[in-house]
Amino acid sequence: MGSTHSLRYTHLPRHSRGGGNPERRALRLRTWIPAFAGMTKVCLVTLVAALAALTLTAPLAAQDMLPPAPYAYKQLADPAQERKAQALMETLRCLKCQSQSIADSDAPMAGDMRHQVRTRIAAGEEPEAIRQWLIERYGDYVSYTPQVKPITWPLFAAPLLFLALAAFLLRGRFRRRKGA
Repeated sequence: MGSTHSLRYTHLPRHSRGGGNPERRALRLRTWIPAFAGMTKVCLVTLVAALAALTLTAPLAAQDMLPPAPYAYKQLADPAQERKAQALMETLRCLKCQSQSIADSDAPMAGDMRHQVRTRIAAGEEPEAIRQWLIERYGDYVSYTPQVKPITWPLFAAPLLFLALAAFLLRGRFRRRKGA
């Protein structure tokens, strides 16, 4: 019995270089895997893109499926330590919500941060040391209280410079009015 494989492609031109005609290769793939036999090239590309997207987003979804940390929603036994933890948590920003403190947020990441704060306070660490640790780990954005550093001093100095400029301009304007 002769090969039907060669009969299927007789209407397509052959190229001697460059791996052959792309249409022939696509047809070969579609006939090689029966599930792809009726699919067009666009459908195959869409299928591959969807599979890649599912593969790449699976680790992101896994984070939200973990159970919450033990101290995410459970308070410390010592009321003084819990007050310290609560005061610190209200000054730390949730990185996912961005407009809520970690004390108010229900995001899993905020729960993990609450757990870290409570665990470290229970171990005897000072709130300011915990804040510095979180700033080193997540950046300055995590704290609602900005720190003066060489890179941020213009943010603190700009209002003072604008006030001085406004006073200078107003002083000149009032002087001219008195003299007129």
